[in-house]
Amino acid sequence: MMANNGLVLRKCNLPAVVNDNSLVAYFEKIKSFPVLSEEQETNLVIDLQQNGNMNAAQILITSHLRLAAKIAMTYRCYGLPLADIISEANLGLMQAVKKFDLSKKVRLATYAIWWIKASINDYILRSWSLVKMGTSAAQKKLFYNLKRIKARLGLFDNKELTPHEVKTIATELVVDEADVKEMNRRLGGDASLNVAVGDEDDSEKIDFLVDSSQNIEEKLAVKQEAEYRRIILNKCLNELNEREQFIIKKRMLTNEPITLNEAGEILGISRERVRQIEEVALKKLKNAVLLAMNEKK
Repeated sequence: MMANNGLVLRKCNLPAVVNDNSLVAYFEKIKSFPVLSEEQETNLVIDLQQNGNMNAAQILITSHLRLAAKIAMTYRCYGLPLADIISEANLGLMQAVKKFDLSKKVRLATYAIWWIKASINDYILRSWSLVKMGTSAAQKKLFYNLKRIKARLGLFDNKELTPHEVKTIATELVVDEADVKEMNRRLGGDASLNVAVGDEDDSEKIDFLVDSSQNIEEKLAVKQEAEYRRIILNKCLNELNEREQFIIKKRMLTNEPITLNEAGEILGISRERVRQIEEVALKKLKNAVLLAMNEKK
């Protein structure tokens, strides 16, 4: 990777988090790396930028792995493999080390927080199932802020929001109350409600929930829309090649997604290559879905 100052950060010998089962060992490992003083940090940054010393880069990165992990843990409610979230956080940390500017007069940790969160947010946007998350600005705003606001209001469970709570959140985020209700339902039950009922039935558990606020016509419309989304998604998946379909289905459209490392092992390619294929496939799939939806209109 090439920085603006011409610095190249090659792959460092960093501890790896292979899957969620290896997290305990990973957390124990990163505890062993010392915290740097401001003077030590400055000297290492200068050594890296002026001399290209990759050992300095490795020390800077490993000393901040606990920060990356701590931030990654705050995203564990999004239903994605924590191992992958931590890996993305570490990629953001590497970007921060590469682009860090001493003239800003801040510590590396302060600067790195933005890069770590940006890397994780980008991963979540790429990974979140197209049938679970909307694409409008309001829905994205809710996706990233709803749980935080609910926690501040003392709403820690996944129950239906009261009209007053909905209005409070909608007013703060400047979004429609209907969008607040919809995103609350999605984030509150994605892990269990979008599971297929049976091998020979395309219906999902969410289709059989009783909502007292809906009449029969509304329920039918919702189910028809869900069925339409499934048809569109399956049709658009055919726009992808076999390897792209495998990655999207195993990492996006399943209740037990596999990690980038696991996908790489199955396909016989590197974790980074899986990531690249996934990124291209998601763009192709998103464009196909948007085109199909526009044709409907």
